[in-house]
Amino acid sequence: MIGACIAAFSINTFFLPNRLIDGGTVGIAMIIGRLVGISWIPVLACLFALPFVILAIRHVGKLFILHVAVAILSFALALHFLPYFFSTPFHGESIEVVVIGGGILGIGIGIIIRMGGCVDGTEILGIIFNRKFGFTVGQVVLFCNIGIFAAAGLVFQEWHPPLMSLIAFIVVAKTMDVVLIGFDETKSVLVISNKFKEIETAVLHKLGIGLTVMYGRGGFSGDAKEILYIIIERLQLAELKELIYSIDPRAFVAIETLHEVSTGRNKEKPYYRRVAQLRTICKRLLRG
Repeated sequence: MIGACIAAFSINTFFLPNRLIDGGTVGIAMIIGRLVGISWIPVLACLFALPFVILAIRHVGKLFILHVAVAILSFALALHFLPYFFSTPFHGESIEVVVIGGGILGIGIGIIIRMGGCVDGTEILGIIFNRKFGFTVGQVVLFCNIGIFAAAGLVFQEWHPPLMSLIAFIVVAKTMDVVLIGFDETKSVLVISNKFKEIETAVLHKLGIGLTVMYGRGGFSGDAKEILYIIIERLQLAELKELIYSIDPRAFVAIETLHEVSTGRNKEKPYYRRVAQLRTICKRLLRG
């Protein structure tokens, strides 16, 4: 509900006064709303999202449908009632409207998606296409939005607002990534070293980080290799690499970004990991 209010605030304050449109079914509602009356946009947004919600009942979980319904209704109510409490539109340079309005909208939608819902029917369509045909959700949403922005240009015979809306959509997408993933990205680290035992002991006791030992074989030499698999916060990555190379300067280290880590257990991190993270942050502050 909070995310829906933030998204509705951005639409009312930045997008509608500057003739920008959002993507997806909300964007279609905004296009038709400019033709029949802006006051109809909340109702149209619900109506256009309804077929996708019905479609999702057969392909997506019931809990997701409940979250979507709450998000869409909250968004529509906020679109309708927010102007009564805050009715001052933002008029400024195009770059200000796109960056600030898109950033606020991205925060709102990011919160909604992070809590397991969405307000746009094209996102539901993207989830279904992802499961059926292998297309990513982002690809489906981007394809639909390009068509919607092009339709807006043809309907109003004006291409500047649709192009600015496309740029705003890019800002929205990037902001959503920050909300969903966070500033402190989780990294996975693979370490191959002849001194794996010393590195394993140092990582466990000096950094307080758990790891997994995997067994492999060198493709060229055919020798057995022990591989350390470590999941770590980005703030601790520099300290981990420094520790590894202080033990074995010739160690092979491969680093990847993880979008999600789930164990099915209590999500609360163990005490020793919190202490290690706090120690890393304090070291960074002292060095800075």
